[in-house]
Amino acid sequence: MDEGHQPVLLDEVIEALNIYADGFYIDCTFGRGGHSAAILKRLGKNGRLLAFDKDLDAIASVSDNMSNDPRFTLVQGSFTMLKQEVVKRDMSGKVAGVLLDFGVSSPQLDNPNRGFSFRFNAPLDMRMDTSTGQPVSKWLNHAKENEIADVIYQYGEERASRRIARAIVRQRDEKAIVTTSELVDLIKSILPSKKHNIHPATKTFQALRIFINNELDDIEAVLPKVVDVLEPKGRLVAISFHSLEDRLVKRFIRDQSKPESLPKEIPVTQDQSTSRLKPVGKKIKASANELENNLRSRSAVARVAEKLN
Repeated sequence: MDEGHQPVLLDEVIEALNIYADGFYIDCTFGRGGHSAAILKRLGKNGRLLAFDKDLDAIASVSDNMSNDPRFTLVQGSFTMLKQEVVKRDMSGKVAGVLLDFGVSSPQLDNPNRGFSFRFNAPLDMRMDTSTGQPVSKWLNHAKENEIADVIYQYGEERASRRIARAIVRQRDEKAIVTTSELVDLIKSILPSKKHNIHPATKTFQALRIFINNELDDIEAVLPKVVDVLEPKGRLVAISFHSLEDRLVKRFIRDQSKPESLPKEIPVTQDQSTSRLKPVGKKIKASANELENNLRSRSAVARVAEKLN
């Protein structure tokens, strides 16, 4: 675990998971191990924790104490592998809690070489798993103008997406865009002013990162799998960092909390309800103390649901 890294909403997450000593838990984004370490502290010798992370740097960061803990297993790969890994362990329907922590981590943003941040000049990569897929620069220099505009608008909610896409295509016709600084300078030439202290490249960088890593598709894919593997009264805890993520989680919990629509002539009692989840409490935001000590927590929103029988 990276001692300098602050896991977001740590106390709230641990409380929401409702951990019991012998339970089987899943941390879908290991990051730097903050949430995982806190879960392990509350598990007994028969408890188990399975964690995932796409990022090879995250895998390499695991401490000797954790890697040698027989209760802990870390899998390199997408959390969309969750169900197959649980089935492999014969634990489907026996998982006590699943934590989903979406988005990019602070170490990824703070590493100048990863290309996630517009604060550093670096190769324009943005892949969470650098062993697969294509970097943003490769896609950006070959995609059609309307495809670029659609990505920036859909995943970044950037109103100037068409102008930015047009400028990218014009620029790459002269010279390929390969670094973060080249993209930042281009965006700043179109959106020179900062509104409410938001950097003009923020939305575009968010959009490209989400797209190149299939982040929203992965969220939609994993949520039903979480419900499948949870035991009755097992908890789903999902931390989002922007409205696109949170909207998917909120809608999923809402839909899974409703009984299946059946013809009126088929009588269904409360005990026969097809609802799979029930919301637990309201959305969770960072405390004033956390906001003061961890700026990244400002946009964090956690939602909690419990599996019904």
